[in-house]
Amino acid sequence: MADATNPKTQSTAVPRIEKVREFRVPAPVLGLDVTPDGRTLLVAGQDGSVSAVDAESGAVRSLGRHSSYASSVALLPDGKTVLSGGYDGVLRWHDLATGKAVREVTAHRFWSWDMAVSADGSRAASVTGRYEAGGYRYEPAAETEPSVKVYETASGKLLRELPHVPPTQAVALSTDGRVVAAGNLMGEVRVWNVEDGKQLAQWRTEDLTSWGVIKSHHFLGGAFDMTFSPDGAELYVCGMGPMVDPMAGNGIQRWQRFDWRTGKRLDQTHEGESGQGLMESIEFHPSGRYFVMAGRLFQGTWNLALFETATGRNAFSVDAKHRIAQARFSADGTKLFLAKMKGQERPKDGQWSDSGIIEVHSVTV
Repeated sequence: MADATNPKTQSTAVPRIEKVREFRVPAPVLGLDVTPDGRTLLVAGQDGSVSAVDAESGAVRSLGRHSSYASSVALLPDGKTVLSGGYDGVLRWHDLATGKAVREVTAHRFWSWDMAVSADGSRAASVTGRYEAGGYRYEPAAETEPSVKVYETASGKLLRELPHVPPTQAVALSTDGRVVAAGNLMGEVRVWNVEDGKQLAQWRTEDLTSWGVIKSHHFLGGAFDMTFSPDGAELYVCGMGPMVDPMAGNGIQRWQRFDWRTGKRLDQTHEGESGQGLMESIEFHPSGRYFVMAGRLFQGTWNLALFETATGRNAFSVDAKHRIAQARFSADGTKLFLAKMKGQERPKDGQWSDSGIIEVHSVTV
């Protein structure tokens, strides 16, 4: 029998993901989390809303609102408090039961592109940055504020400000919150010790970014999501392979695996196992034996896939339709929840047309 606690051991069963339920919500969903019992979904919406959604009925209850897009959301370990980040640069603490605001911190002068909470829930990290030309070759200008900030979730206290090259659009915290990693549009990844602010590693992967040579000159893509491996020894990053025309969106659907202490690439999406499109979410199954990657499909057969942790093999894939902004497993690993949206819809007269989609999938591994 395979040892489910060992990510290097694989089951002989063929993994599967199957949709069992779908809900429509007012606006495109950018961020998603789930309570440990799997009954309540926490949703960050493009209309700025932060909501609790019943995973059975789809009933939506408001928890609060950002003044711009709500980009990230997470449930804290007390099971009572929800933390969200938004394009207003604000981190907001919400009471899950009452929806009342608990705390609000202005983290950035620009957007909070991404927010991550450590597995133990003690710390949260948020990243920001605007892409501005720093010279005639359109190289990125230096940051005008710290691109990475780490907070204590219990108090909202700022623990660390860290430098990066903007825009910094993906962030991950180790299980205990002592190590933070962040990646930017140019595919540069930096890793720090939160305790003393010391930079532990830095590298650039040109396989996740593009520099336009036709139509327009700018970078596109970069590190879109990242996560530490269950044992904390490796960092997984996802996005899209390089393109001659950045506006085409036809780069390879790509994940890469690194030894974060050295920046050495250990593996990446295997040749012939993916199509083209931007991958926006990467998440480990609770067993550690698989990880899921999801995003937008440009050309090919899937935009949602399960990969074996030990081999990197694409073990199951499916075209889930529509853009997937985030994928989250239930605590027991039997369900996968997807935050989705229909195309690039915008509100008309201030109203959204139920363009947000939440899907519930059963998972067999």
